[in-house]
Amino acid sequence: MYPNIVLSAWELTIMAVVPVAALAIWIVTIFYVARDTSGHKQAAAGSPAGPAGTATAVTGSHPPSVVSGREPERPPADRAAA
Repeated sequence: MYPNIVLSAWELTIMAVVPVAALAIWIVTIFYVARDTSGHKQAAAGSPAGPAGTATAVTGSHPPSVVSGREPERPPADRAAA
C-alpha cells in the first residue's frame, strides 16, 4: 500500500556529498574572483624587460625622476583655524 521510504546508503551519500561539493565550489569561486591581481599587473608593466639601460635605450623614454628633499611643513592646527 505505502512505498518503502527507507533510503539506501548510496542515496544518503549523494544527498550529503552534493551540497558539500556545491558549497566548496562556491567558496573557491568567490575567493578566485575576489583576488586582487591588479598589483601584479602594474608591477610587471612598470618593470623594464631587460637591464635598466637597455629598456630606455630601446624605447627612447626617460628614466623615472627621483624626487628628493624634505616635505613642506604643514602649519599648526591653531593657526589654520584662525
